[in-house]
Amino acid sequence: MSFKLAIVGRPNVGKSTLFNRLVGKRLALVDDQPGVTRDLREGEARLGDLTFTVIDTAGLEEADPESLPGRMRALTERAVDMADACLFLLDARAGVTPQDEVFADILRRRNGRVILGVNKAEGAQGEAGVLEAWRLGLGEPIGLSAEHGEGMGDLYAALEPLVAEHEARELDAPRPDRPIQLAVVGRPNAGKSTLVNAILGEDRLLTGPEAGITRDAISVNVSWGGTDFRIFDTAGMRKKARVVSKLEKLSVSDGLRAVRFAEVVVLLVDAQNPFETQDLRIADLAEREGRAVVVAVNKWDLVEDKNRRLRELREQFARLLPQLKGAPLVAVSAIQGKGLDKLRQAVLDAHEVWNARISTSQLNQWLREQTEAHPPPAPGGRRIKLRYMTQIKSRPPSFLAFCQRADEMPESYTRFLVNGLRRDFGLEGTPIRLTYRKGENPFEGKARARGKPRG
Repeated sequence: MSFKLAIVGRPNVGKSTLFNRLVGKRLALVDDQPGVTRDLREGEARLGDLTFTVIDTAGLEEADPESLPGRMRALTERAVDMADACLFLLDARAGVTPQDEVFADILRRRNGRVILGVNKAEGAQGEAGVLEAWRLGLGEPIGLSAEHGEGMGDLYAALEPLVAEHEARELDAPRPDRPIQLAVVGRPNAGKSTLVNAILGEDRLLTGPEAGITRDAISVNVSWGGTDFRIFDTAGMRKKARVVSKLEKLSVSDGLRAVRFAEVVVLLVDAQNPFETQDLRIADLAEREGRAVVVAVNKWDLVEDKNRRLRELREQFARLLPQLKGAPLVAVSAIQGKGLDKLRQAVLDAHEVWNARISTSQLNQWLREQTEAHPPPAPGGRRIKLRYMTQIKSRPPSFLAFCQRADEMPESYTRFLVNGLRRDFGLEGTPIRLTYRKGENPFEGKARARGKPRG
């Protein structure tokens, strides 16, 4: 899971402008009017050679918790809790306000890693605002101009050690004290809340025959079979054309966010009507977000010829979602509490594969064997040469291959390599990312440089 940076601050200090600059496109609406951003927005940011997830948040305001600004603030505080670090943004022209002092104290308590940024810091007035920010006691303030791109080098210097530390932790096995993030998703009335209640062993979530009882993503912490989980029960996701009410749109949006924050996604389908178009779209979303996927077929107590039906479902799933080939498929009856042990084991297995790491030596031995047996294509009569491969991250397993003319590598050969990785290294059912970079084996160049005689 990539490093997450939440940009927080009062309304109209330039959070969305900075967000757009970091992601390299205008994803967030920007206007002089305060309060344009109301919801959380995530984007993949790049700063120099750093890549991370950045979260644009609503402006922090002191307000009644039941009011719209109060609910927006609660959502921002949720992002602060989930982020690995926060960039607390001030307005250099306004200086440090009493609200800034209140929110600085809140951030100190809620998130131990706070970077202090002072936006609109160009000019003499901006410099004065940067100096004033020292009194918040959050360390050295960084002068920025999100609109003009100034101060990005200083922001890089502050982020680089945090991102490096995070990536080092990702290389290790998951911490046993950290619960596995599990999202239960599916169409309305598939039995998601009933399944979560069965796992909890109590009727904590409202259930019933009516579709759409659950309206927002509800998270519960539970020790399931000795393993700690944080389970998100989400609202049912219907086809976009059928989503009419504003409330349902918000519910679906909240469910999508739960998928993005999850590590493993359980797609719950109805045994009587499995793998309808919307089920496939939800599974495809989870794969595109890089989440491990487990398929749970609910209402299994209503199926008569269970063995034949299970074979049909496995064949159907493999045909309709080849990008998740090998993902676990488990039959359950949420209302009877049956099949839960198998489901739990499938989730643990999927989580372990999602965290898998393969040594560079193994990868390059495998790459040589693959390219000798099935050489890369030769567009224009010149064969593409794959030089070197390494795993750059897990969660999900992501690989980088160095080659000539990387932009000419056809999708068909990438699929061949991905299927081989999945088959030969036991990565069934988890998303696999394979990207290319133009160049030679980077370590060969270093070896040549060390061995070069001095003249």
